[in-house]
Amino acid sequence: MISSLITLRKELHAHPELSGSEIQTAKRIHDFLADNGADKILTQVGGNGVAAMFTFSSSGPVIVIRCEMDALPIEEINDFPHRSVNKNISHKCGHDGHMAIVAGLLFWLKEPSFKKGKVVLLFQPAEETGTGAEAILKDERFLQLNPDYIFAMHNLPGEEMHSIVQTGNVFSATVQSFALYLKGELAHASEPENGTNPALALAELIKALDKLIISDTFNPAFALLTPVYMQMGEKAYGVSAGEGELHYTIRTWTVKEMQILKDKILALTNEICAKHYLQFSIDWFDYFPAVINAEECGALIKKVSIDNGLQILPKSNPFKWGEDFGWFSQKYKTGFFGVGAGLNTPALHHNNYDFPDEIVPTGIKMFSGIIKELLA
Repeated sequence: MISSLITLRKELHAHPELSGSEIQTAKRIHDFLADNGADKILTQVGGNGVAAMFTFSSSGPVIVIRCEMDALPIEEINDFPHRSVNKNISHKCGHDGHMAIVAGLLFWLKEPSFKKGKVVLLFQPAEETGTGAEAILKDERFLQLNPDYIFAMHNLPGEEMHSIVQTGNVFSATVQSFALYLKGELAHASEPENGTNPALALAELIKALDKLIISDTFNPAFALLTPVYMQMGEKAYGVSAGEGELHYTIRTWTVKEMQILKDKILALTNEICAKHYLQFSIDWFDYFPAVINAEECGALIKKVSIDNGLQILPKSNPFKWGEDFGWFSQKYKTGFFGVGAGLNTPALHHNNYDFPDEIVPTGIKMFSGIIKELLA
């Protein structure tokens, strides 16, 4: 069984697809599930999503085990046989391995061993853009499943291999990105007073936004604002610029604190643009709500880790990256954990990263243990 999952993982790795374009990935997953005994499979769930259902009884809890399908716009530098064949696209977050783990559960689930409940293996598209889980939640076929619990995991390079990483009730941050567009008026560079140049406003905004940072991760009001792109005017040296833009990604621990931070950003922008006689518009995108571990789910993850003799690595603070699993946290009881991918494994999103096949059995042990506890 494990060898077939590793073969699947490497096939998925060699043929990565970007968020929203996971058509062949979905076909490979569907065919693997169907060829190995899954007889009830939904396709095009929330876009390119796939869901395999295993019903033991009409009563009892409905458990969803979710993984991601999409890859990243990164050129792979590895030269192993399963290297990505798609230029500038590769699985650098380990979603290929996550899919292999969740697919592996079918070998166990297809034998009717429980007297109650239902298990759904969900392969979700478009995690990297923060849109996939939200789209799943708009699909009536998923909503009709009426899940009681949704669980997921992520591999974590830099942590002891096979260890189980837990935080408090918040696993990962609320993340939002925005683009701010400033509009003034062009003028001749020799007569800037006849136009409205956004340069000073951009400089003031960067300094003002920097003061909103609360870097203490133990502070509930933690706020991180990272400038990622800026542009103003053109390379035309006889022209005083009339337009500019500024892009940020921002992070807080909670959805509530994110709204507070957004309100502060809007107030500062209003004030500074009015001072410099500029019009502005702001575009908010790539939203990832915080991933929340329900108390019951967190306790269950800990118990299953102990039962399997796996080392638990508790973390004092949530992770600062975004994970769109948080959309599920807003509606259902959710549980999310990390699996150590090895101390020397390259970091996520690095161009030499590759998912360690050694932890495929670890992920299967954790998810199957969770299912057993809930359906026993």
